[in-house]
Amino acid sequence: MIQDIIIYDLIIIGGGPAGIAAGIYAARKKLKTLLIARDFIGQAGKAVVVDNYPGIEEISGAELMGKFKKHLEKFEIDIREGKPVREIRKEEGVFEVTIPKENKYLAKAVIIASGRDPRPLKVLGEKEFLGKGVSYCATCDGILFKGKTVAVIGGGNAGFYSALELAKYCPKVYIFEGGEVVRADEIVQEMVRKTGKTEVICNVEISEIRGRDFVSSLIYKNRASGKIGEIPVKGIIIEIGSIPATSFVKDLVDFTERGEIRIDLRTGATKTLGLFAAGDVTEVRDKQIIIAAAEGTKALLSAYNYLQAL
Repeated sequence: MIQDIIIYDLIIIGGGPAGIAAGIYAARKKLKTLLIARDFIGQAGKAVVVDNYPGIEEISGAELMGKFKKHLEKFEIDIREGKPVREIRKEEGVFEVTIPKENKYLAKAVIIASGRDPRPLKVLGEKEFLGKGVSYCATCDGILFKGKTVAVIGGGNAGFYSALELAKYCPKVYIFEGGEVVRADEIVQEMVRKTGKTEVICNVEISEIRGRDFVSSLIYKNRASGKIGEIPVKGIIIEIGSIPATSFVKDLVDFTERGEIRIDLRTGATKTLGLFAAGDVTEVRDKQIIIAAAEGTKALLSAYNYLQAL
């Protein structure tokens, strides 16, 4: 007996604000939709505090993404969670989306809303101690460092918010800023200062992460003096930005010099007919939760119009 081949109207890749918003609108439009997500956390879910989303005065990123997911699950939509996409291809007008160790999924249209991945520091010891004291998420792993001295590498708002989260559990939090001055907003700096647990070290370059079975110290160089310093720490959070999550899509899209997907800013369309992109993975300038959700909605409406015209 030959199994029927299912061709979805739409496949959405990504479980962040852009992907979930697209999924909600797709369900409302009665499109047969599959949403594939590694998780429903993403960059937004790692935020310690979100206080600029209209209608919600203050909430953690994890709680907000929980509300997003709960809203999505009210609708009739297929979901594959915990599944990274390996490849997208288009043959004879149909997209093939491949997940490792699973069959291909077929669709008439695709929206890429895969967001961004943490930018690695690329220093000696980073890979070796990942999960052994090195982390990219204070919200996820902060509790693991309870009672320990830790360091945050990155002095912008993200780095200071990470320090604020760590100060709940840790007696001492070092913040390493690569520039000569702190880049975090003053209001965020003041929140961190009030903990009484932090120390900011500016104008430094991280050289090495050391340890045996687990992290034990951080080696850095003062850019001005060239002096090498070493600070004993048991945990390190790396917060130096992010890079677009696009490893699974190549020739079907064009990229900017920063590796972001080029789109028609009016519609979210890529250079491939039927393939759209939305949110932080694209060249859209401002990376904000509310903008990503709006861009996901815009891409979905464009995809709907494309499907209606087929």
